[in-house]
Amino acid sequence: MDATLLFIEDDPSIAEMVIEVLRESYDVDHAATGEAGLDLALRKHYDLMVIDRRLPGMDGVAVIAAVRRARITTPVLMLTALGTVEDRVSGLDGGANDYLVKPFDFDELLARLRALRRGFTAEGQRRYIGTWLFTPDTHTLYSPYDERISLTATESALLSLLTESPEHVFSREEILSAVFSSDDTPGTVDTYVHYIRRKADYDLIETVRARGYRLGEPL
Repeated sequence: MDATLLFIEDDPSIAEMVIEVLRESYDVDHAATGEAGLDLALRKHYDLMVIDRRLPGMDGVAVIAAVRRARITTPVLMLTALGTVEDRVSGLDGGANDYLVKPFDFDELLARLRALRRGFTAEGQRRYIGTWLFTPDTHTLYSPYDERISLTATESALLSLLTESPEHVFSREEILSAVFSSDDTPGTVDTYVHYIRRKADYDLIETVRARGYRLGEPL
């Protein structure tokens, strides 16, 4: 499955060209305003975000700040025509992971996105869930009592998805699309959530009634 990417850009001509390039490597959602982009960012899981700085209404820096306040750690590349040091610093301090000044080369854009994904994957190999430690690479959970719990590849993939966006409520359909095959059903998600809870702690994964699942806060 292609990595998912949220692209927020208000200029139709720029958006059309960039989307065409991005879709060679990513499953792209596009929003033309900061408000619409933030709504998507809070509702759906993305592997990467590319956000223009100057947007009508809510600008790119404000969007990124809101995303970070929601504890969404998805890597963000900011695009802008503002190239001064002060502009770059304010964008990075606002929560962006990288900064690319317009006009830019498409090969450089794609290379920076690949680097962001690599860096995010490398940094994300130790993830804390309350007082528990999860290491996706080794498919292992460590309890606060020094107990080591082995997960299957599928259990680890499900938990890894949840830990990437701790505050996001993932619907069963989102989890199915990201973790399981097209032949599986929403009931499969429930089954694997049960498996993880039975191995570790019930509070590791929180059920949000009528919506789905998100990361819990076990003691």
